[in-house]
Amino acid sequence: MTKKESVLNAMNNMPVDRPPVGFWFHFPVDMKTDSKCVDDHLDFYRRCDTDFIKIMCDGYFDYPNPIIPEIREPKDWYKMKPLGGSHPYIRGQVDRAKRIVERLNGECYTFYTVYNPMSIFRFGTSDSLLMSHLKQDPEAVLHALSVIAKDASLLCRLLIEEAGCDGIYYCVQNAENCRFTFEEYRKYVTPGDLAVLTAANTYSENNILHCCGWAGKKNRIEVWKDYPAKVINWAVYIEEMGLKEGKKFFGGRCVLGGFDNRPGGVLCSGTREEVEAFTAKWLEENDENGMMIGADCTLPAETDPDRIVWVMETVKKYRRVYNEQKKN
Repeated sequence: MTKKESVLNAMNNMPVDRPPVGFWFHFPVDMKTDSKCVDDHLDFYRRCDTDFIKIMCDGYFDYPNPIIPEIREPKDWYKMKPLGGSHPYIRGQVDRAKRIVERLNGECYTFYTVYNPMSIFRFGTSDSLLMSHLKQDPEAVLHALSVIAKDASLLCRLLIEEAGCDGIYYCVQNAENCRFTFEEYRKYVTPGDLAVLTAANTYSENNILHCCGWAGKKNRIEVWKDYPAKVINWAVYIEEMGLKEGKKFFGGRCVLGGFDNRPGGVLCSGTREEVEAFTAKWLEENDENGMMIGADCTLPAETDPDRIVWVMETVKKYRRVYNEQKKN
């Protein structure tokens, strides 16, 4: 079974000869040498031999809408308009993704990282400004979020149609228990979330929803339970919800994860024997269709890629044993 066959089968809850594997890092980017970021993605993929690539949006976190420096009070957000497809913020991401996809020449699936509108808002301003303005004039902030959603939706279309990505790795955030109630999240955040996710689903049916535990605090994960995506990835160790439990919670859809991405987790700090043993345990415990190996989130940049190789070698050994059992 090829990498693409394995990933597609897993995404559709069909049998595989072994669970697909994917991990990722943030790659430091000097925007003057963007070609290095392309090389870093491909070098990491080749070294670790993972089954798919999550292309990072490093260098494009800060949303550069020209109105932002002029914001003095919430009503100023009504002046904001979409950047449009020719803006370097969008054009640069599409061009980078296209170069990676072209060099892979169809070898594996690629998923590009896109954040939800509220997180893009935070990246372009600050968390404190977001929450302050949302309290003072929620409609003004909702206008800004709708504008950002148009840019992010356009980005999804171009990444899939022009760059050739197979889908979007869509990161939703801002659902920490201490930030919003369920009702507040669904009122203020969900409309933007779903606008972008709906756009991604229009151009590809193979999208991954990442329920991010970036703040290290439990989320109201139930706000994302009905979000339409083929694969769900969440912070297993922060939410204290294992893969099998989560698979049921998300309606039986394919799930991705199982490894703690934090520095103290076994993948980042364990011995080789511990990493291999943890991987073997994952394989033993997560034996249903529609389960993929990955981490709660992005691995620390200092993580030795050889640690991912240890995981891959254990998984490939499992495939050989599995195939021998089928023959017998």
